[in-house]
Amino acid sequence: MRNSSLKLSALTLAVVAATAGLALQSGAASAKSGGVTWEDIVNDEKTPKDILSYGFGPKAQRYSPMTAINDKNVANLVPAWSFSFGDEKQRGQETQALVHDGIIYVTGSYSRMYALDAKTGAKLWQYSHRLPEDIRPCCDVVNRGAAIFGDKVFFGTLDAGIVALDKKTGKVAWREKFEDHTAGYTMTGAPTLVKDQKTGKVLLIHGSSGDEFGVVGKLYARDPETGKEIWMRPFVEGHMGRLNGKESTPTGDPRAPSWPDDPSSPTGKVEAWSQGGGAPWQSASFDVENNLIIVGAGNPAPWNTWYRTPKGGNPLEYDNLYTSGQVAVDPSTGEVKWFYQHTPNDAWDFSGNNELVLFEYKDGGKTIKATAHADRNGFFYVVNRADGKFIRGVPFVDGVTWAKGIDQKTGRPIEVAGQRPPPPEPGQDRGKSVEVSPPFLGGKNWNPMAYSQDTGLFYIGANHWKEDYWTENVTYKKGSAYLGQGFRIKRMFDDHVGVLRAMNPVTGKVAWQHKEKLPLWAGVMATKGNLVFTGTGDGYFKAFDAKTGKELWKFQTGSGIVSSPITWEMDGEQYIGVASGYGGAVPLWGGDMAELTKPVPQGGSFWVFKLPKMIQQASR
Repeated sequence: MRNSSLKLSALTLAVVAATAGLALQSGAASAKSGGVTWEDIVNDEKTPKDILSYGFGPKAQRYSPMTAINDKNVANLVPAWSFSFGDEKQRGQETQALVHDGIIYVTGSYSRMYALDAKTGAKLWQYSHRLPEDIRPCCDVVNRGAAIFGDKVFFGTLDAGIVALDKKTGKVAWREKFEDHTAGYTMTGAPTLVKDQKTGKVLLIHGSSGDEFGVVGKLYARDPETGKEIWMRPFVEGHMGRLNGKESTPTGDPRAPSWPDDPSSPTGKVEAWSQGGGAPWQSASFDVENNLIIVGAGNPAPWNTWYRTPKGGNPLEYDNLYTSGQVAVDPSTGEVKWFYQHTPNDAWDFSGNNELVLFEYKDGGKTIKATAHADRNGFFYVVNRADGKFIRGVPFVDGVTWAKGIDQKTGRPIEVAGQRPPPPEPGQDRGKSVEVSPPFLGGKNWNPMAYSQDTGLFYIGANHWKEDYWTENVTYKKGSAYLGQGFRIKRMFDDHVGVLRAMNPVTGKVAWQHKEKLPLWAGVMATKGNLVFTGTGDGYFKAFDAKTGKELWKFQTGSGIVSSPITWEMDGEQYIGVASGYGGAVPLWGGDMAELTKPVPQGGSFWVFKLPKMIQQASR
């Protein structure tokens, strides 16, 4: 029995003592210097002068109430300034910038951060993390953004670390390394600030990356002032958590029954439990009312489903908790409060990391408070955010082949027979190829969608593609890719790959769509000005009518856009910003898509747009 030393009485005492220990001072001390407070963060979407969090607030809706730029005048947008990230370090720029007190904080590839004057684009300071040569990022050297609190800004590094910088000077306030980067651990997602409603303590929350190297994914809570770890929660069943530096509780059942341990498995033993994946590499959302951190859990490792199933067994009898789903975590202790799995025993690397957007809607006169999630597996999920109960799941892309739908009673996918790539025949190194849709890059990948409080629609940057998929024999080796599967991504349609879709989360109907030749890999933003903004793989930044989908404006930035746009108000004017610089997983892993996107030039810059003075005055 794994974790056989677990003693319930000691565990109970540890949890009680740790909970009491967390009843420390709130974030007021961190804000004493006039910096960012928790009240600022929780009201982020309502205060246009600042962008203080990834997703514009704890609900991560990416919605702005600003209307100065709207569907009537957006065609007049012009560049206000642009800033080059410089030198040879280009690659994918997947960041979402922050804005505070007239300063933009934007991260770049290779673990860099810049502070820019929001009015002029002048560089105020730059921090470039010294990376070792043996980092192992699976999917490009990207960074998706920062967090800000008190007098510090925080971001993750590709050598499995997190750094706090003085927001005025860029000087290092503290630096923590959370795992061994040579094993494959990295950090690419933006950290999140939450306030534990039980203790009043503000916590810095971040995850880890590295599923493709067979690491065990972990979620961390830190003191934002010192960087000290408060708790750690692994996302593979049976692994032990930490609280205040001591073992706390295992995740799920300590015997890990959803992960088999059978000597008849292909390798003689199931390695997957100890190299199980589940990395929460995207940013968390925070349900303030229910005091829950809600975050996606990554794919199980290896990708090969048969290495996580006893020989001759049925993969659907081994769900591989807590992977490829959404997890709610108690901010006080790091305990899992609920879990909903999108893809049990995930055989396709669908993962579950895509953002969780918190929203409310009416059903029969009753207000439903839910999470919304557009999964790589091609289904759009609505889940009760208080208890994780499944509400509905519908496809948001065309041509899903691996499942017929989601069972309304159980919330489990109705799998199509033959869509799990079969194991190699005895004596063979490779199994028979099957065609699957979506491919592992997903109906939608990490690029966050937006929710409009005006239209009630979600705006999703999706893709139509498919893949040939086959299993391969695999053995775990520290720091090496741990997949056990091969693939080639292919076109589904001749006229497009990317498709921006407006989706009704209550009816499951698509209100409108816009097609793009290249894959869509950029985040989406909605505004009260009846606008939706996103970027394209061939370098255009575009604005659409939120109600009809009509393209209203576009601007060529010189490189593909794979970042998330922002908007803010300064000196009575509305500004819109976005990073440009092509990269990410598509050109590295995309098969036929890599060939399609090869002509796109690399880049690294931040563009800011506004209306000309004359247009602004005429619009008032």
